[in-house]
Amino acid sequence: MGSLWHGFADMGAVERDGAFVVARGEGAVIWDEGGTQYLDATGGLWFANVGHGRREIADAVAAQLTQVAHYSNFGDLASPVTRELAERLSALAPVPGSKIFFTSGGSDGVDTAAKLARRYWQEMGRPEKTILVGRQKAYHGMHVGGTSLAGIPVNAEGYTGVFMPDTRTIEWDQAKALSALIEEVGADRIAAFFAEPIIGAGGVYLPPEGYLTEVRRICRDNDILFVADEVVTGFGRIGGSWFASSRFGLEPDLMTTAKGLTSGYVPMGAVFIAPHIAEPFFSGGTWWRHGYTYGGHAGAAAAAMANLDIFERENLLDASKNLESLLHQYFSPLADHPRVAEVRSGLGAVAAVQLADPAEALPFVKTLRSHGVSTRAAGQGALQISPSFVITETQVAEMADRFAKALG
Repeated sequence: MGSLWHGFADMGAVERDGAFVVARGEGAVIWDEGGTQYLDATGGLWFANVGHGRREIADAVAAQLTQVAHYSNFGDLASPVTRELAERLSALAPVPGSKIFFTSGGSDGVDTAAKLARRYWQEMGRPEKTILVGRQKAYHGMHVGGTSLAGIPVNAEGYTGVFMPDTRTIEWDQAKALSALIEEVGADRIAAFFAEPIIGAGGVYLPPEGYLTEVRRICRDNDILFVADEVVTGFGRIGGSWFASSRFGLEPDLMTTAKGLTSGYVPMGAVFIAPHIAEPFFSGGTWWRHGYTYGGHAGAAAAAMANLDIFERENLLDASKNLESLLHQYFSPLADHPRVAEVRSGLGAVAAVQLADPAEALPFVKTLRSHGVSTRAAGQGALQISPSFVITETQVAEMADRFAKALG
């Protein structure tokens, strides 16, 4: 028996059948430890936006580690590269002048946003605003706050008691559901509304036309903070823009990011905080007793800087916009297969092949491996497609063809 406990796994099944061990990667391709090559349909886990095997990023991290790997960002401490990255991200922010709070990843970011939303209203003299609202199907990481906010019931099964009080879940695709909740509990009790622009791990669900704009308006009209969870959609995954919040003009009060920030080369996340939310904490005399040991890690910041350099030099935002079209072009025809319920694509560099029988998803992942494609199951019976932006059209077409052959 091995010692590694995998996340999101039936370890008995892993022990019985063995692990799928990824030994190396280059671009949009990976190899297992036996040397077999696969097209990487998931981009790692939504994050390998610039592709695998970028020595430039590794060299930047190595150079930083020889100076100082990390120290701390608590109190008045900082490192030069972390400060430089914060300024660079602020310049890209959908809300000009945003402050940047670094975390170790997306789950940290969601819990940070949840705590900050409540603390903000305390500072504004409205401590009764404590309720945090999420949506069905939504995934917001696996910390206590994110698990409570998410709309994936199975992820909260098997625990006694309530993880985090004052959370609510509404329908994922109806703006009127948010209005109805406001009428039920009162806007004066709701602190924030959390929304993934595209629902990711819950099955890759695209927002209905006008939905994001409408829920943003409802939040603004009712003095409720709008939190855009862009851990998946951020840094180009939305297709053609740095963030979905920029593409749709959402102007979020808070925005969580991770994954594509470093393209997964080193763990890192960043919460973007609009100036009016940060103001009470920057005016002097207020401590926010919150932070992470590795938040703003200097080596991770160096990875992010190199990653952003590649984005800009190789015009990868344009590539992601092109990938949005390619995934739709090559994968949407699979919807005609009798084993497929639908294909969700056409917005962002993402797609999902929804199997008619959700129980087929996990075994089908292994079938696809036998056809040279690595993917994963998401939501209830969906197969995730979110490759690196450096994937070629030929590789996208080949991937879709291998899906079709695996379907039979």
